[in-house]
Amino acid sequence: MFHVSGCWLTWNPILETAYMNREETFSHLKENPEVSVLIVGGGINGLGVFRDLAMNGVDVLLVEREDFCSGASAASSHMAHGGIRYLENGEFRLVREAVRERNLMLQNAPHIVKPLPTTIPMFKYFSGLLNAPLKFFGLLDRPSERGSLVIKLGLMMYDAYTGRQRTVPRHKFYSRRKSLAKWDQLNPEVVNTAVYYDGAILQPERLGVELMLDAEAENPDAHALNYVSMVGGSEDTIILRDELTDETYDVRPKLVINAAGPWIDISNRKIGLSTRFIGGTKGSHIVVRHDELRKAIGENEFFFENKDGRIVLIFPLFDRVLIGTTDTPVEHPDDVRCTDEEIEYFLDMVKRVFPSLSLSRENIVFQFSGVRPLPHSSARTAGQISRDHSIEVLSGDWTNLAFPVYSLVGGKWTSFRAFAEQVTDKALARLGLSRQKDTRNLPIGGGRGYPRDEEDARRQIESLSAWTGVARERLKYLFERYGTRAESIATFMNGGTDYILRTLPDYSRREISFLIQHEKIHHLDDFILRRSMLGMLGHLTPGMLEELADVFSNVLGWDAERKAVEVTRTLSILADRHGVRL
Repeated sequence: MFHVSGCWLTWNPILETAYMNREETFSHLKENPEVSVLIVGGGINGLGVFRDLAMNGVDVLLVEREDFCSGASAASSHMAHGGIRYLENGEFRLVREAVRERNLMLQNAPHIVKPLPTTIPMFKYFSGLLNAPLKFFGLLDRPSERGSLVIKLGLMMYDAYTGRQRTVPRHKFYSRRKSLAKWDQLNPEVVNTAVYYDGAILQPERLGVELMLDAEAENPDAHALNYVSMVGGSEDTIILRDELTDETYDVRPKLVINAAGPWIDISNRKIGLSTRFIGGTKGSHIVVRHDELRKAIGENEFFFENKDGRIVLIFPLFDRVLIGTTDTPVEHPDDVRCTDEEIEYFLDMVKRVFPSLSLSRENIVFQFSGVRPLPHSSARTAGQISRDHSIEVLSGDWTNLAFPVYSLVGGKWTSFRAFAEQVTDKALARLGLSRQKDTRNLPIGGGRGYPRDEEDARRQIESLSAWTGVARERLKYLFERYGTRAESIATFMNGGTDYILRTLPDYSRREISFLIQHEKIHHLDDFILRRSMLGMLGHLTPGMLEELADVFSNVLGWDAERKAVEVTRTLSILADRHGVRL
């Protein structure tokens, strides 16, 4: 710790850690192909297990065919939620786990996960009383609309799961009159509203990256590589390919953990295993720029049942509004895109709650779609498929492999830590090791030493400004984005000539340089879509893209041809996957 101007700063080890770079890691693999655990998939499930194994001293290698959190984990609703709707399916263990894990995320990653007041508008009093028993006996495919009485009982039960740990307040119920006074744009046909609390994961992909950085900082034998795919394997060997150079490498693991999400069965086939573990469903979202809608919801998420029985949301995402989500079975996860029909569904959906607001396609600044890695199921509707997680084990006579394969089915952002803990305990037992460290109360990245309140934040920023020479206004931006990792970034920024970007005045050249050098960024879109919110919030412009490409060229040594390729690649991804055309 450093003492500056009467305050103590918490030292963050990220900048000072001597980790292996990509080339060093590949050289190490050539000389030492043996590894205790190979994790295939760098989404939130894989990264959670990677951190837990690393914290427990295991030599572990994680590979991800694209960037970290670029697949299913990039298509979340940005919620850390206790799964109130799972009560109706009778999945009480899952609700209990999710509520606990939501509270731990608020505690361990307070720079990214914030308390989220969630409003449920209700349009009937007694509807839905028989939903749960009828679903239990298989007599209900799509539930009737849930009325006030059912929701009140559900919220009372939901509060009970939090127990004595009042991380978030208990729910409140409002009459029609009070509801319309509180939200003046609300549909006047509402009979009640209720407000309960969950969590908002403001930058999920950054949370995943910080898990990875924590793991490598803790354990010199833990290595994570993006843009590396598993292309084959047999007996005791797995073949990996560097997607940036096309070079291949052999590794010999004692255990393989398949965390490829919707691609689990596809990945298993690459090593000769025929499985059908995944029956994923597609979820799409849009992000809109609409000042009236943003003002109408305030800081509350609106979480409600649409006319077709689908649970949907209107979510405050910085200065934008996130609207979602759909739930449709799909076969090919690489092909999912947000469709015109889904966009029309979202636009119509908003009218159910805010009928006086006019929302059109012109308001959309970003769209995305992903596949939930749910278990293969014979359920008659997507909503009836369990959201629980499981570990499917293939070993011995069932395979031609010398090592077992653990396939991680299900899982979600809220419960990633609990799932990782279960997988790690199973892996440690397989390896004959015992647990050394628990992650339950372990801070994540910039959540370590995070300010307790606004006054504490002010003192930390003032002390850090005096220590690093970076202006307080700049440090406020850094704290908002990175929590206490702002210290390492500010120290780096002060170590050379820096300047504010012309097209992006709340970023500086050395801030972005730090991210490129320390967060395994290889493509322009890695920063735009996953290390920042520039793409999702619709802030990107052609001039900004060019200026960012210049910064990348200077840091990574790109020539004019490579720079042009990267700009073209980014524009193509934005247009194809996200409906953004600059």
